[in-house]
Amino acid sequence: MTKSYPLSVWIATVGGLGFFSFMPGTLGSAAACVVSWSFPVPWWAILAVAAVGVWASGAAARFLNKEDPGCVVIDEVVGMWLSVLFLPHSFLLGGFLLFRALDILKPFPIYLFERLPGGWGIMADDVVGGLMANFLLQALNAYLYNAGWVNDLLSALVRTLKG
Repeated sequence: MTKSYPLSVWIATVGGLGFFSFMPGTLGSAAACVVSWSFPVPWWAILAVAAVGVWASGAAARFLNKEDPGCVVIDEVVGMWLSVLFLPHSFLLGGFLLFRALDILKPFPIYLFERLPGGWGIMADDVVGGLMANFLLQALNAYLYNAGWVNDLLSALVRTLKG
């Protein structure tokens, strides 16, 4: 007999993907990588999925009667997409590894955001982790290839300081 779940659970588990692994966060991040490899995910789509994710993960947590259910992986999808936003495909594996490390270790300030209530806390720590990973990868992109928004920002700053 198949258990019936509400729409919020299906969205929060990315179509049930979160139920299929002993490492659902890694599986959710890997699925996000496949999507990112196939086509660039625009910032507005990430924002839309994050907004829906706040609602869905909060509702799923209430339905499953758990504060932050492991099967909820929409937060990992959003965090992974953020970690490689505006970066070339060559950074996808690095983004995956760095995001997963930050998501598992939850260094400062990431762990502070999971204290937010309901779906906000479920989503926010992964959003911050994805943004931190993106910034670090952008800095690496600037250093190695003189490319990316961090490079553009630093170049503009140097031009401004030089007068």
